[in-house]
Amino acid sequence: MPPRESELRQRPKSNATVSKSDPNVILQTAHPDLPVKTIAQLKPTEVCIHGKIYDLEGFDHPGGESVLIYGGNDVTAQYHMMHPYHTEKHLEKMRLVGIASDYSTEYEYDTPFEREIKREVFKIVRRGREFGTPGFFLRAAFYISFLAYTQYKWVTEGSSIKWCLLLGLAQAWIGLNVQHDGNHGAASKNHYINDLFGLGASFIGGDKWLWMEQHTTHHAYCNHHEKDPDSFNAEPILLFNDYSPKNNPRRRWYHAFQSIYFLPLLSFYWLSMVFNPMIFNLQHSGAAYIGFKMESDFVKSRVKYAIAIRLLYIYWNVITPFQHHEPQVAIGHILLMGATESLILAALFALSHNFMNSDRDPTKEFREKGTKVCWFKAQVETSSTYGGQIAGMLTGGLNFQVEHHLFPRMSSAWYPYIAPTVREVCKKHGVNYAYYPWIWQNFVSTFRYMHMAGTGDHWDLLQPLSGKN
Repeated sequence: MPPRESELRQRPKSNATVSKSDPNVILQTAHPDLPVKTIAQLKPTEVCIHGKIYDLEGFDHPGGESVLIYGGNDVTAQYHMMHPYHTEKHLEKMRLVGIASDYSTEYEYDTPFEREIKREVFKIVRRGREFGTPGFFLRAAFYISFLAYTQYKWVTEGSSIKWCLLLGLAQAWIGLNVQHDGNHGAASKNHYINDLFGLGASFIGGDKWLWMEQHTTHHAYCNHHEKDPDSFNAEPILLFNDYSPKNNPRRRWYHAFQSIYFLPLLSFYWLSMVFNPMIFNLQHSGAAYIGFKMESDFVKSRVKYAIAIRLLYIYWNVITPFQHHEPQVAIGHILLMGATESLILAALFALSHNFMNSDRDPTKEFREKGTKVCWFKAQVETSSTYGGQIAGMLTGGLNFQVEHHLFPRMSSAWYPYIAPTVREVCKKHGVNYAYYPWIWQNFVSTFRYMHMAGTGDHWDLLQPLSGKN
């Protein structure tokens, strides 16, 4: 159900009626006593949701203080992403303080497709049970223990080829299976457990708060060529967007070869995380590029923790090898460990949204015709799913990327169970669902896509290897 703030208990109802033409926008006439300002004028504690401004100061959010990361921004898409059980009662808990005069959206929510897919999925995973299962926590305990053991061996015994590969794998598994569910608020109903799991991002070379700034923005605007940081962060070296025509100024001669070099290039992902200067202010450049503001006191208060954990990580993983080996050996071990983690993480991330027939411009219809795009439909058609339950246990459910983008606050342990239902509803509504039975098929499709994106070739008539529903 879309928010209908004209019925909020905090304000008396106005005699004015809300426009029936767009259920996602509530008119200011429903709240004539509220001040009006632009989104740029939002305070660091204020957020805009469907044109209404709410103040988060003093708000005891069930998900914890991390919600304050989003202060100062229009978070309509992020709000829907994290609240699958949304009713107007959720918004009643926040203090309504104004109207955003320049609010606009390309997306539509509460569509027939969204309502049906939620209704059918919630028959399988009942409300309040969408968090981590005993099996999920058992696997998380294994991955955490494996990281602790390999990290201990790396620090105390010294690096070696064996520990390079095992520590790189251990850190990648934390990134896939532990921190991801935690930072999405999906591991547990208890936000302290989610925060603890989420810190895994900081103990594998990244950062919890930078990850949240970037990744939730990616989720909100998946494959949006102007709003999804993942779609353009690698430019000008890599083109993930399929820019057209061939003489697009973003395309260079070397992009014609990117299908050959993109995986070797992704092996440096770890280096770019560990030695990222953004750790000193927690201002993610990709999120900032699209206008996301990160100026809240909460973000500033986390800088000291982010820097402290990063220094500890660098000591453990970068300094200690030099205490056991000659410099050239230590450097080689560090790069091999980092490359191992990088290739596991970045390669699997690349599969998720860069494949033949992925929707690379989900809001094109809005720009050309003014027709709003179903947000749920866009999430499906910009993502792919491969494999099954075993792949899910190894990748933290990220092989079920379609299901994850529809229900990011649901534990990855549930995705194998809801996937068949998601496919059926997509087929019924004519929504393209890309599924690859085997991961190598998704890899082939990704390599083909990267080549065509680099050369500007047309590929819109090609189909995924398993077909589209």
